[in-house]
Amino acid sequence: MDSTTQQIKEKLDIVDFIRSYIQLLPAGKNFRALCPFHKEKTPSFIVSPDRQTWHCFGSCGEGGDIFKFLMKHENLEFYEALKILAEKAGIELRRLSPADQKQFGILYDLNNLAKDFFKKQLAEAPKVIDYIKERGLKKEIVEEFELGVAPHGFENLGIHLMNLGFDVKDIERAGLIIKNDRGRYFDRFHDRLMFPIHNSFGKVVGFSGRVLPMTDDQQQTTMGKYVNSPETPIFNKSKILYGFHKTKHDIKESGTAVLVEGQLDFLMPYQDGVRNIVAMSGTALTPDHLRTLRRFAENLVFSFDNDDAGVKATERALDLSNSFDFNVRILSLGDFKDPGEAAAKSPGAMKKFVEKSVPAMEFYFRRYLGDADQRGSSNAADGRGIAELKKRLRIILGKIRLLASPIEQSHWVGRLAERSGVNERALVEEMDRLKTVNSLHSESGKRTNQPINQSTEQPNSRREMLAERLLSLILLREDLLSRTKEYEEYFPPDYRRILTTIRTVQSDGTARGDKSLREALDTLSLRSSFELGRVGEENIDEEFNNLLYEIRREHLRRERERLLISVKALERSGDSEEFREALRRFDEISKLMHNTSNR
Repeated sequence: MDSTTQQIKEKLDIVDFIRSYIQLLPAGKNFRALCPFHKEKTPSFIVSPDRQTWHCFGSCGEGGDIFKFLMKHENLEFYEALKILAEKAGIELRRLSPADQKQFGILYDLNNLAKDFFKKQLAEAPKVIDYIKERGLKKEIVEEFELGVAPHGFENLGIHLMNLGFDVKDIERAGLIIKNDRGRYFDRFHDRLMFPIHNSFGKVVGFSGRVLPMTDDQQQTTMGKYVNSPETPIFNKSKILYGFHKTKHDIKESGTAVLVEGQLDFLMPYQDGVRNIVAMSGTALTPDHLRTLRRFAENLVFSFDNDDAGVKATERALDLSNSFDFNVRILSLGDFKDPGEAAAKSPGAMKKFVEKSVPAMEFYFRRYLGDADQRGSSNAADGRGIAELKKRLRIILGKIRLLASPIEQSHWVGRLAERSGVNERALVEEMDRLKTVNSLHSESGKRTNQPINQSTEQPNSRREMLAERLLSLILLREDLLSRTKEYEEYFPPDYRRILTTIRTVQSDGTARGDKSLREALDTLSLRSSFELGRVGEENIDEEFNNLLYEIRREHLRRERERLLISVKALERSGDSEEFREALRRFDEISKLMHNTSNR
C-alpha cells in the first residue's frame, strides 16, 4: 500500500493536480491561491512543488498531500481517493496480494449471501413480521435497510452456504459460524432479528442480531439480547457506524450528526424524518468514529438511552469528543427511555428534541446538580454534605476550565454560582487552584518529545497565529531573531521551544529536537513563502514590528479577561479590599492596552 501511494505521488505533480481545481499563482518557489476550504479575500493557500504538499495559513489551517486534498475537496474516504488517483496516474491498483484480494472478495460475498438468506427467512416468518410492525417499523424501512431473521436451529445458514460451494473455514472467517470444543460448526446467529451492517460504500460487512421475543424465556436468558459479528478482515466495529452509508450526505449537508446507541434507535428516528443520524454497532464510541464524523460535520448531538448507563455513556462520549473540535449538544428524551421509543410513540418528537438539545455544560449541571430549580441550600435537601458538593462542583469546574474563551468561562461560572448557591468568588478561586494543580502535574510529567500541536491553548488561537507569523519571518530573515528577546514571554510555550531551536541552529548550525519540532519547522518554512508573498520583501521589518506589538497586546488582552472574571466574582462577594486590588490590576492592564494602542 505504501509503495503504491508513493508511486502515485511520483507520477502525479501536486501543482498540476490542484491547478485543475483552483487557480494557482506563483509565490517565489511555491504557489498560492484562495483556499477552497473556507471563504477568504487574501490568498493563504500555499502549494509546495518541492515537498509535494499544500497548507492553508488562513482560518481552516488544513494541509497535507495530494491524497488529503482530493479527500477533502470531494469528501472521499482514503480508498476512494486512492482508486481515483491510481487511475489518473495509470497505476494498476493492487492494495492486496491476489490471494488477499480473493479472500476479501469471498468475505464480502459470504456476508451478502447471508443477508439475502436472512431476508428470505423473514418473508416466511409472519410472527416476526408482526413483531416488526408492533415495534413501529414500516415495510419500506425494513426493505431499505435489508432486515432479516436468523431462524431457529443451529445449522441453517452454515449448511446453506456450504451447499453453495463455500469452504467451511471461509464461512468461519466471515464470522457467520462458530466451531465448538468438539470440532462441530454451528450458526452464530439463530432466533434473532438481523440487522446487516454496511461499510460507508454500502457493502455488507457484518451483522447485529437482536433476540426475538417469541424465543422461550430460558433460551433468552442464555442467549443475550444482542449478538454481533466478530472482528474480521472487513469488519472493524470501532470504525463502522450503522446507517452511515445512507445518511452521510444528509450529515454533510446539515453540518450536524445525531449519534445514537443502537439499530432500532437509528431506524425509528430515521423513519420519522431525522436523516442526519448514525449509530454505534456493538461498541462504545471510539476516536475512529469521531474522526469519520468530523470530516462531515461540525456539530454533534448525543442521544443515548435515558438511564444511568446512558448518562455515563454520554459523559464518556463528551470527554472523548473534546479533542475533535465539535460543537457538542445533548438531547433530552423527556419521559421516553430511548430514541426509538420517542420516535415510535410520538412522531415528530425526535426532531423537536434535536432542536431543543442543550450545550454540554448544561448536561454537566443537570448531571451533578440536578434540575434548574434545585439551587441554593448547598444541596443539603437530598442529604449530600459539603464534601459531596465540593466534589461535584470541582468536576464541573474542571470542565469549565477547559473552555477556550474566558468569556465562556465567566458565563458558566456565574451560572454555576446561581445553580449551586455557592459564592462566585469561591468558585473562581477553586477553578484557579485546579488550574495551578493541573499545571504542576502536567509540568512534572511533561515529556521532552511532546508534539508541537499539543498546546494548552485553543488550537489556532490568535496568539499562536501571531507566533507562527513571527517565526516564519525569522526563517526568512534570521537577523530578526535578536528583536524577540524582550517579547519571548508572550509566545506560547511550544513556540518558545521553536525559538530555542532556531537559536541553536544560528549558533552552531545544528538542529536539535524531536520529530515534531522538525515537522513544525518544515511547516513554518512553507509559511515563509506565504508571508513573503503577502507582505513583500521591502515591508518585512515593518510587519515584524507590527506582529511584536500585536502579540504583546494579545497577551495583555488575555490577562485583562482573566482579571475580569475575578473582578466580577469579588464584586458579588463583597470583599472590598481584594475587589479593589483586582480592580486596580484590571485598570492597570487596561491603561497599558490603551497606551500601546496609541504608540
